[in-house]
Amino acid sequence: MASPTQTDSLEALYGTLATQSFDAGWNKVTPSLYPEPKKNYLPAHWRYRDGRAALERAGHLVDTELAERRNLIMFNPREGNRYSTSPTLVAAYQMLLPGEHARSHRHTPNALRLIVEGDAGSYTAVDGKRITMLPGDVVLTPSWSWHGHGNAGNIPAYWIDYLDVPLVHALEPMFFEPHPDEFEASAVPVESSPFRIPWTWTEAELQRAKAESSGRFGREVTLDTPSLRTMRLHMDAHAAGTKPAPHRTTATNIYSVVSGKGNTTIDGTTFDWERGDVFVAPSWRPHQHRIEADAVLFRVTDEPLMEMLGMLREEA
Repeated sequence: MASPTQTDSLEALYGTLATQSFDAGWNKVTPSLYPEPKKNYLPAHWRYRDGRAALERAGHLVDTELAERRNLIMFNPREGNRYSTSPTLVAAYQMLLPGEHARSHRHTPNALRLIVEGDAGSYTAVDGKRITMLPGDVVLTPSWSWHGHGNAGNIPAYWIDYLDVPLVHALEPMFFEPHPDEFEASAVPVESSPFRIPWTWTEAELQRAKAESSGRFGREVTLDTPSLRTMRLHMDAHAAGTKPAPHRTTATNIYSVVSGKGNTTIDGTTFDWERGDVFVAPSWRPHQHRIEADAVLFRVTDEPLMEMLGMLREEA
């Protein structure tokens, strides 16, 4: 192997550096520093009616013995990606048929779910406690909490999962462990839990809330989730016929439609949405809603992560 001191041309020097896992920073065509965020992730939208139909069919073809989870991952359509919804977060639709359970496990990533359909028989078991899941409820499974799902009800349960798996993959401290009993069948039913935010509570808080000052999020309630350090959860209520102020931020925002109808323009691309749909406004992509029918949007964002790193910037 030639030493850099023995090369007599730049081309020869570059060849030698490459064998030593060096690259000449002065020779980069595209600099690694940008005047503003590079827009790698794309605005994207997933329709609940499409996901629900696919999961309904999968219910006949994929059982919970075959799959750890019967879910549909919402991958961002950027080139080369088949997993992440955003650089730090991933969302997925999941379904559980009556009489089924999804095996218990625990992992480094934080997770949560917004319930879209189901009855009082559907539940998540979290660290030995059985938590009922009803439409509109938000259920948390913080990092390294045992959790599995069951459906003792009469109808299929559908929900939307959100996890910070892409962040953990990027940082690399990923650990996963299956439950030694396969499923927490002995989990004790509880009336209330810090891991469940009932829709009844959220709805009452939204009715009492006043419009927040920026004009972007309507009547907003921030859910109390101290166990989640990388995500912040908001419920935003908007009145029919309104057009909230535009928003651009370095944080990712994943929106899920709890109720209502409207459209959102994200960096020039407009998506029509309805109940159960999911759409993502990636970092530094300006976006603005237009509300056709009274709507509640569930907003999952990595704001706490950006704040902790001193990288949160927002503008209209």
